[in-house]
Amino acid sequence: MSAAGWILNTLYGALLIAASPWIAYRRLRHGKDREGFRQKFLGDVPARPGARPCVWLHAVSVGEVLLLKPVLDRLRAEHGSLDIVLSTTTQTGQAVAREKYPFARTVYYPFDFTWAVRRALRRLRPDVVALVELELWPNFISAVHERGVPLVLLNGRISERSFRGYSRIRRLVAGWLGRFTLLTVQTEEYGERLQALGAPADRVVVTGSVKYDGLEHDRSNPRTETLRQSFGIRAGERVFIAGSTQAPEEQLAIESYRALRNEFPDLRLVVVPRHKERFEETAGLIERSGLGLRRRSTGATSTNGSQTDRPVLLLDTLGELSACWGLADIAFVGGSLSRRGGQNMLEPAAYGAAVLFGPNTFNFRHAVEMLLARNAARVVHSGEELTACVRELLRDEPARRAMGERARQFVLSQHGATSRVTSLLGELLPADPGVSMRRAG
Repeated sequence: MSAAGWILNTLYGALLIAASPWIAYRRLRHGKDREGFRQKFLGDVPARPGARPCVWLHAVSVGEVLLLKPVLDRLRAEHGSLDIVLSTTTQTGQAVAREKYPFARTVYYPFDFTWAVRRALRRLRPDVVALVELELWPNFISAVHERGVPLVLLNGRISERSFRGYSRIRRLVAGWLGRFTLLTVQTEEYGERLQALGAPADRVVVTGSVKYDGLEHDRSNPRTETLRQSFGIRAGERVFIAGSTQAPEEQLAIESYRALRNEFPDLRLVVVPRHKERFEETAGLIERSGLGLRRRSTGATSTNGSQTDRPVLLLDTLGELSACWGLADIAFVGGSLSRRGGQNMLEPAAYGAAVLFGPNTFNFRHAVEMLLARNAARVVHSGEELTACVRELLRDEPARRAMGERARQFVLSQHGATSRVTSLLGELLPADPGVSMRRAG
């Protein structure tokens, strides 16, 4: 083991000990971090049998997992004998990966201890490793490089904030990036940032973002229709969805609905918290508002409030938000009035919804700039602005429809990245299944 590996192990160990009270609290209070501990800490993932070529893709959580659908579909279509390993960091991401991709071998990504990453690599024997968006873990990168396995950055992006942080340790980052065989990025700007951090220019390829290719744009798709029936949304009703929300965004959406529901008798509200741990908290908020509550998970309607008609609809299940956006006439995308940095506003845009979000959207700066430049989205800065904007759009139906159509056309114009990415990955995969066995050592 290199000196750098020992230093990193010691540093990680110290951080793990320091964080142990918080980890214990999360396990007891929320049930987090219980599952997959041996896989994470020891790299004790199930050994992959056989000698078929294998690609290991790592997606941190739910957003990255769902992003991979068009890539995985195309890889399976073009490489029928390919073994696909999909790792996640979060428990929620793992649950969604298992549900959405039953054909893949789903595992937890190992902590960046040398023993964990080496054991995981020995047991999985990948022929290509692809990290989604940007995951730089030094020991893992070194272990992949030492085994001679091509390492790919897939759909790479790097925010201005991350760029500034990495710039402080540019020498280290340059060494890590230099071990990538290929770095595919969403935009020229992201490519320039990686090169400024030391990525070899000849390995950086601008492909566009695969997230556009995987976006559903047909409102009549079966999953959306199932949700429409489950929620009891009738023909002619208009739907306001507040999705991927964090506190206090649920409360602001509820207050907007309270202010607008009498003026617009055809208006319905759907609330979709970002994290499952807040489903019960949000249900409590709705019940205390006196508006009534209908939950997707149970189908039950609570009408113990003063209002018994048009209850607020709570999507308290995992993996259904992307389909739920297809119900939206107006979509507020959360994590943007908090300090989260925004969530994926391209899903509702693809359906032609009128998209709203707060000012804190640094995680999706490029998409936000493109939508705003086309007058295909609006920024709201407070609960009062949210209410006013929703009211304006409900009163001016032609303007709302035109705004949504501009968003939809923008998304459709960005298609094609999946084909480019999978073609590049395919060039790195072995033609001979026996190659996988030669990496078993």
